[in-house]
Order: sequence, then C-alpha cells, then structure tokens
Amino acid sequence: MIRFSSVIPRLLLAGTAAAAVLVAALPASAQSLIRDTEIEAIIDDWSAPTLEAMGLNPQEVEILLVNDESLNAFATRGRIMGLNTGLILETKSANQLLGVIAHEAGHIKNRHTLRDGAMNAGRQPMIMSMALGALAVLAGAPDAGAALLASSQYFGTLGALRYMQSQEGEADITGARALERAGESGRGLVEFFENFRAQEVFSDARRFPYFRSHPLSAQRIEALRGPVERASNYGKRDSEERQAEHALVVAKIRGFMQHPNTTLREYPSSDTRYPARYARAIAWYRSGQTERALTAVDELLAEQPENAYLWELRGQIIFEEGRPQDAIDAHSRAVQLMPTAPLLRINLAHAMLETGDPELVAKAETELKFALAREDNNTMGWRLLSQAYATQGKEGEARLASAEYWFALNQPQQANQFAMRARDMLDRNTIEWRRATDIVLASGASEQDILDAERRNQQRNQSRVVPPGT
Repeated sequence: MIRFSSVIPRLLLAGTAAAAVLVAALPASAQSLIRDTEIEAIIDDWSAPTLEAMGLNPQEVEILLVNDESLNAFATRGRIMGLNTGLILETKSANQLLGVIAHEAGHIKNRHTLRDGAMNAGRQPMIMSMALGALAVLAGAPDAGAALLASSQYFGTLGALRYMQSQEGEADITGARALERAGESGRGLVEFFENFRAQEVFSDARRFPYFRSHPLSAQRIEALRGPVERASNYGKRDSEERQAEHALVVAKIRGFMQHPNTTLREYPSSDTRYPARYARAIAWYRSGQTERALTAVDELLAEQPENAYLWELRGQIIFEEGRPQDAIDAHSRAVQLMPTAPLLRINLAHAMLETGDPELVAKAETELKFALAREDNNTMGWRLLSQAYATQGKEGEARLASAEYWFALNQPQQANQFAMRARDMLDRNTIEWRRATDIVLASGASEQDILDAERRNQQRNQSRVVPPGT
C-alpha cells in the first residue's frame, strides 16, 4: 500500500542539476517519499546480488522511492539512493531499472560526492581565470583582464562538467562490471541511455533532470557499450517472473499516482493480466468506488489467498472508508503472512488506535514497538506510538515518542524540547529516561546544559510550593 511521507531532511544529495551543480543539493520537486512494502521488496530482491557483487552490503544501502513524476535518480552520502517514480515509469524492463540502480550504486561504491567534487573541480579554473585577469589589469591590459574575469564563471562550470563526465563514466563501468559478476546483463543500462540519446542536443532547460545531473554523450554510451556487449551475460533476458514484477511495480505506481480515469484508460477491462486488474482495483478505490474496489481485490485474493499485499490493500480500503474495526482482520492477516514487515504492523496498529478501544490501543502499542525496533526512523510509527501512549495516560512515554519523531526528522530543537519534557516525567532508573537523555545530547546539548535546565526546573517547582500556614 503506497503511503506518502516527508523527505528525510538529513539526506543531502551529492548533486543534482548540471547547470546549477555548484549550488544544488536537493531537487526542488522532490517533496516526499513513498513507502510500499511490495515495491520495496521487489527492488531490494533485484538489486541485492548486484550490490554484493560490487562489494556493498545490501543491508547498508537504502533505496528510497521519491514521489516525483520527473525522470531522475540520485546517490547520496550515507549509502542512500533515490529513484523517482517518474524514472521507474520510463523504464521498459526490469533490466533497465536494474541498470540504473547499478549505475547509482557505482557512485556510492566509488565514493563520488558529486556536489563537493564538482565544486572543487569548478573552483580551480575559475580562481585561475580570475587571477590571470587581475594580473592582466595590473600589467596594463584592462580589456584583456576584464574578459578573463568575465569568463571565470564559464571556465568554472566547464571544469565542473568535465569532472561530472568523468564520474559518470566511472559509475557506468563499475555498475556494468557488478552486473556481469552478479550474472546479470548490462544491456538494460545501455538501452536506457539510448532511449534518451537525443537529450545531449537539448538545451539544459529542456533536458530531463536525470540527464542534467548525469551528462549524457555519444562518447559515454559507446565507452559503455563495448564492455557490456563483450560480457558473457550480455544476451541474458529478464525471466517471466521478473517481467511480471516490473509490470506490477509500474501498474501499482500508476494506480496510486495517476488520476484514476487515466489508470482505467491505460488498463481497460479487456486487459485481464494480474497487474492490470491490480491497477484497476486501486483506481476504483481512489475514485471512491469502494464496493467495486473490494470486489476486485476479493477476486484477486481468491486466486492468491496468501498474498499479504492484497490483504494490506483490502484493509486500507476499508480503513479509509471510515471502518477501522472492520479493517483489523485484513491487516492482521497481512501481518500473519509477513510478520517481519514494519509497515504492515504500522497499518494494523493505526486501525487499532482509531477504534478507541482501550484493549486494542494497548495492542497497537505492542505492534508499533515491534515495527520501530526494525525501522527506527519511521516517523509515522513514532507519531502513532505517541498517540497510543497519550491515549493510555503515559505522558512521559508520549513525550519521548514525540522526541523520537522529531529526531527522525532531523529537527534537533523540537527533539530536544520533547526529550527534556520526557526526562521530567520519566523514572530516572528506566531505559526510557536514558534514551531521552541520549536524544538531548545528540541534539546538540551538553551535559552542563542538562544540569542547568534541571536546576531551573527545580527552582520553578520550589517557587510553586506554598509555605505551610499561608
């Protein structure tokens, strides 16, 4: 079930727009991430062997799905990769998408920090041009000096672009070699670039964002084509299972991201393939045709009763219809089928919380703790856990969960405030109190700051005490 979440602020891109590479850090259009257990599982399964062949631990590489229709992808510090939904929809096969993932992983493997590297590469010729211009002015050639000073930015940009081209070529080869070692074909990466070869003759404003940050050229494609075509796995094609998975990923993104009418036109009732039926069910759900959507999901479940993702979708349709109690059975079934999936447990906990039943609220707390133990940066999980604690009158724990929420969002000031409140309400001998202290310290406060705050709090409490006999 696709859900939207805020972009994690701590993610700083290595670089994005080519013309603005010296200042760009995050695509302006990248407003949020999407989370979907099914799509994430498919992409993780595809990419793991290639990441391992590259010498990267798949568990340490986080692949994020960005809610953005533009064609773009990126790699960041911290072994984080982002794929725009727009790019995924432009791929014609699983192998093409895997090729892009391998390329971005190549940036991670080679420790490319495109933004910093491009800044340094651009700064050196720019400074040199400015120095020569100043010398020309001092030597009595003001016109020549002015020309050099005026061109310094041009030479700086040129240096940055050359540096980017070099990095892109390195990432291409690194990705292609890893694909070969993993038993995969590099054909998809070449095909993907070939599909957009015309981008190199466009002005920067007309290029897709991906090819502004990943400069494309005929020379670059040809440099990649040779090693890929000589590789032993070049002729390998996607299996039927992988083709079906790619079709499902595309259908699910279209179903959730496009207008329902658009999805229904692209997947008419005459198309009886599983991805098409899945997409139509989502479109009907999003257009408010609840019973029709549930009927479609139930037909799919009759064929695949052990499909946790279909149970998840059924639960979400019922939940958003305003029937949280009725949604619990479907979400519980999804959790039974995939007990280690954090998002499925969060869905179940959300439904339990919305019932207001004290017994179910207590169970929701347990589900959320289980999910957050496996995904501690899930902001929705922390927000719901704070709600569960507050509903049960556990005010200290509720403040701590709110502190965790802001900490996950990399908002240290708010995290500090809630953690300090939590410390005042929690027993000093508990793990929760120590965790609140950790958040305060990790948010930039010193131990002396904590002592000063405690002293001020103690003074306030003393001032509120009414002397006996008054």
